[in-house]
Amino acid sequence: MQLSNRTLNRTLLARQHLLERSTLTTDQMCEHLVGLQAQDVPPPFIGLWSRITDFDPATVSKGLDDRSLVRITLMRGTIHLVTPSDALRIAPHIQPELEKAPFRKGFNYGAMVGLDPDEVRAHGEAALGDEPKSAADLRAEAARRYPDRDAGAVLQTWLYQLPVLQTPPRGRWGDNSRPVWSRVQPWLGAPLDPTYPVPELILRYLRAFGPASTMDMQAWSRLPAMKKAVAELGDRVRTYTDARGRTLYDAADLELADPDLPAPVRLLGWYDNALLSHQDRARITGDDNPPTLRAFATNVSPILIDGFAAGVYKIFVKSGTARLRISPARPWTKTEAAQVEAEASALLAFLEAESEPVVEILEPGADLRP
Repeated sequence: MQLSNRTLNRTLLARQHLLERSTLTTDQMCEHLVGLQAQDVPPPFIGLWSRITDFDPATVSKGLDDRSLVRITLMRGTIHLVTPSDALRIAPHIQPELEKAPFRKGFNYGAMVGLDPDEVRAHGEAALGDEPKSAADLRAEAARRYPDRDAGAVLQTWLYQLPVLQTPPRGRWGDNSRPVWSRVQPWLGAPLDPTYPVPELILRYLRAFGPASTMDMQAWSRLPAMKKAVAELGDRVRTYTDARGRTLYDAADLELADPDLPAPVRLLGWYDNALLSHQDRARITGDDNPPTLRAFATNVSPILIDGFAAGVYKIFVKSGTARLRISPARPWTKTEAAQVEAEASALLAFLEAESEPVVEILEPGADLRP
């Protein structure tokens, strides 16, 4: 069965809870999505607000404090907000890929070339110890142990070599303070679990992002041997093809969404899961001239109209005013503009409740800088 791009779009949005907001709890949504992208502090809050009815940001802060949620480097080598169980069972698969990076010539201009990885790791374990350490303290320790090397590169190497996570206060609602790091086991009181099968992880990916190709799975996870993982799932997956004839896999017990379902306007966070998790992103960027990922960097975020990226926005806060500036990717109808303005106003009320809200819709393609 061949699937249209619109069917893929509506199915993705349904599984991402972007067609209508969900009653799942914060923890349940993190489990379903296999974590939320959280390299910066605001995006997971925007992602949860876009997906959960009456989302309370205090649930994230509380979860980080009571350790029922953690911020940890996982898929694609980036920070994700996940439950402890996912931290413990996904990290063992990601860790070997992370550990390969620091001693390559391309890492920080070869800053670590020539050093013994095992010795560097041992120094990192000693520096981190069993208590959380600030990045500044760890950088100072790196400079002490390796005075002839770039301390920042040594620190980054430790953070790749060792299973670590970010502890509060960073990541709480409104708290963008510098990272504080801890080894995973002392913080969660449990060791990593290397027994979690990769095929189970991929099946969860399909439940949140499918149908998808093995290239999509690899782009999401950065793990090798996706064809093998799919083969091991056997009849738990079914196959489709896309308009270009590529094989797509999906959980066998899930239905596809009706391509004619209405899709409300959504403002996502920068680097939202829905945007990053496929090698072919046409199902959300559209078929014509999809924007590069670079277009969504530096706090610039996508706006979905009828399910597809149709513009970008950025928020500027200054002198008691929160200004949400919007650059459409194409001319919008009056109805579309009104729907975007309503959702943008609601997002400002959520993110910047103490500021005077201003929504500005610019000309298509306009520079967002004020």
